[in-house]
Formats: sequence, C-alpha cells, structure tokens
Amino acid sequence: MKYKDYYDILGVDKSATQSEIKSAYRKLAKKYHPDMNKGDKSTEEKFKDINEAYEVLGDEEKRKKYDTFGSGYNFTNGQDFDPSNFGFDNFGRGYTYTYTTDGTGGDFSDFFNMFFGGGGFQDAGAKSRGFNIGDLFGRGKRSSRREPQQDVESEITVSLDEAYHGTTKRVSFRVGSENKTLSVKVPKGILPGKKIKIKGSKIGIAGDIYLKVNIKDSSKFKLDGLDLTTKVKLLPWEAALGTQVIVESFDGKIKVKIPQGIDSGQKIRIPKKGYRDMKENEGDLYIEATIVNPPHLTEEQIKLYEKLSEITTYNPR
Repeated sequence: MKYKDYYDILGVDKSATQSEIKSAYRKLAKKYHPDMNKGDKSTEEKFKDINEAYEVLGDEEKRKKYDTFGSGYNFTNGQDFDPSNFGFDNFGRGYTYTYTTDGTGGDFSDFFNMFFGGGGFQDAGAKSRGFNIGDLFGRGKRSSRREPQQDVESEITVSLDEAYHGTTKRVSFRVGSENKTLSVKVPKGILPGKKIKIKGSKIGIAGDIYLKVNIKDSSKFKLDGLDLTTKVKLLPWEAALGTQVIVESFDGKIKVKIPQGIDSGQKIRIPKKGYRDMKENEGDLYIEATIVNPPHLTEEQIKLYEKLSEITTYNPR
C-alpha cells in the first residue's frame, strides 16, 4: 500500500491552520473538479486525492490521529509500506471510490479506510511494534465521515437601477447533474465584482454558494467606480450661448447650468449625486455635453447660419 501525504496533496505545511487548509482545498477542488475537466482521468484521480486529504485534515480529530501516526514513521508521499507490519491486515490496493452527482466522493482509498474504516486492525501486532494504534483509532470502530464541503461559484447580473436600490432575483445554476434555483437578495449599493454568499443548506448542498455580481450600465448612466456619467444633448446655439437643462439622477431631477462655449465631450461635475454604495459612500455625477444639429432647418435658420459663416474668423481645423 502507498502512504498518502495529505499535506503534500493540498500543498500546505504541517503547521497550516484550518483556515489555510480550507482555502487550499477550495482552490484545488475548483481547479480539478470533474465538471471542469471532462474526460480527463488523471484530473479525476487528483480530485479524489484532494477530497480525501481535506476529509482528514479538515477534521481536527482525524487530523490529530493522522499526525500521530505520521510522526512515528518517516514516510513520504507514494512510498510503499506493508499495513500488516503496523497492525493492519486484509486490505486491497487502490481506490474503491464512486463519484456521485453532487461532486462528493463515495468510498475513500484503502489507505484512508485502513485508519478510519476499522477493518482488519490487529491490536497485538501494533503493540508489539511500540505503537498502540488500538488506543489511537479504536478497536474496529468506524468513525463517522463528514461530507466534504463543495462550494459553488456562479454569477448574477443586475441592472444599475437594481444595484442602486437593491432587489431580489431568481437565480438558476447547476450543481453536479442537478439544476438548482433560489431567490437571492441583492443588497442596495452593491458594486461590480462583489460576491453574495449564500448558505448551501438552503438548497440541500454541502458548502456555500458565492455569486459574483455583474452590473449592466443603463441607457441613462454609466458607472465608473462610484461616479456616474450621463449625456445631455445640446443644440449648437445652446452650446455657444449657454443654457439650463434638467437631468435625472438617482435622487431625482436636477437643474444644471450649461456654461457658454462648451464643447462636445466636456463634462460638468455635480458633487455627491453619483452612486451610493453599501457603506453610504457617494460618488459624483458627471454631465457630458453632446452637440447635435437639428434634423431640419428653416429658411430663416439657414440664412442665419450663412451670415454666421460669413462673419466668423475662427477655424477649428
């Protein structure tokens, strides 16, 4: 039988905290999950090892028992050893593992079962070698196995208005071979890229659900950090002479003074009228000028433009 170094499998030090072990497991489980690596047998075996390593190191009692055995013998990962020399007997080789639809494992490897399955332990043999495994693991007693935690990551897309005011959305995603649906409360003021955490127990899965939030810009506003930008269309003479316009914000309508001589693309800043996040931090609202020509001109307007053309000395080119 081959010795399994669970610390080496998860890529953590033997002094790693439970938080570090859990973090390493999450990253590896996501990377090597069979759903992400269809048809790759080597990846599937790696995923099995990762689950088994976390089953032991993620449980303080199992980890303590595993560490106690490992500290007595200088084994390395993959090293062959004879279980009968350590008070164990009647074990086959390799995995008796069934992959289930929820992404968790069925049975674990013979190495795992040797310690925690209770089959074949010979107390006298262990004592004769100066290592009382009977006292350590219990005589033929099968320890209960906690289902490995499988976190689920997905995405949710909301409109800018929904993100600003908060909303509730129905979200569907796939876990293993099953489609799951639940209602998700999106808190007001959430920002793009933030994640909403949901307890998996709500839909009967182990682990937590993490939904990354995407926010769509609206037809009126574009979000940049906490700042909002909206465009206002101006006629040429409004841009030249200056005017007042009414623009919308999330706090209601605002009267804005447009200065004389404004160009397309120039912006006017309105402080504290932008996006408001979950901590009540506020951005600014920027009014971007866009100069447009009327689709039709009267004869009088044409004559005025011709007169303006005759007397204008400025050349923008």
